[in-house]
Amino acid sequence: MTARAADPLAQEFVRFAVDAGVLRFGAFQTKAGRLSPYFFNAGLFDDGAKLGALGSFYARRLLASGIGFDMLFGPAYKGITLAAALAIELARLGRNVPFAFNRKEAKDHGEGGVLVGAPVRGRVLIVDDVISAGTSVRESIAMISAAGATPCGVALALDRQEKAVENGRDADHSAVQFVTRELGLPVCAVATLDDLLQYLAPDPSLQAHAAAVQAYRDRYGV
Repeated sequence: MTARAADPLAQEFVRFAVDAGVLRFGAFQTKAGRLSPYFFNAGLFDDGAKLGALGSFYARRLLASGIGFDMLFGPAYKGITLAAALAIELARLGRNVPFAFNRKEAKDHGEGGVLVGAPVRGRVLIVDDVISAGTSVRESIAMISAAGATPCGVALALDRQEKAVENGRDADHSAVQFVTRELGLPVCAVATLDDLLQYLAPDPSLQAHAAAVQAYRDRYGV
C-alpha cells in the first residue's frame, strides 16, 4: 500500500499542538475506559496567541473543505471558545459570520433560554474539539433544529479515528463516521490520528511514542 502523502496543514497543526502542550504523550484514561498513549486537551489553548493560531487552523481547513455555512455554533463548554476563535479569524479573512452557543442550563431571567449569541438561522456549522461519543453533536443538532435552522456540518481540531463504544462494546465505526453516515453531516478535521503518526515517524526521539500510538491505532482504529 502506498503511504499517504503528508498533509502540510495537518503537520503544522500537530507540531503546534505538541509545542503548546495541548497534545501530550504518556498513559491517559479515555471516556471509553481505554488507556490511550496520547491526550488532546483543547482547554490548554489558554492564551490569546494560541487561540489566534487555533482559529487560523480551523479557518483554513474549513474554507478548503467546501462546506457551505451561514453561521457557527459552539456547544458548551469548549465549543464556545472554539467557535468564537474561528469567527474572529473568518472575519479577519473577509468572511464575517455570526455565531451562537448554548448554556448547559436554561436561564430563567434576563433574555432567558438556552441559546446565546446571534439568532440561530440558516445553515449552521457546529464547532468542537473532538467527537468522542457524538453526544454533543446530537444535542447541538436538536437545539439547532428546534430553532428552525439547518445543521450543515461539523468542524473539529482532531479526528481520533478510533472505534466508538456502544452499550459497552466496540462498534465497527468511529464517532466521526457515525456523524457522517447516520446523522448525514460532513465533518472536517484539522488533523487526524494518521496525521499524528506521520508527525511522529521521522523523529528518532519520538519513536517510542510512535510505536505506542501505532499499537493503539492497530487495536482500536477504524
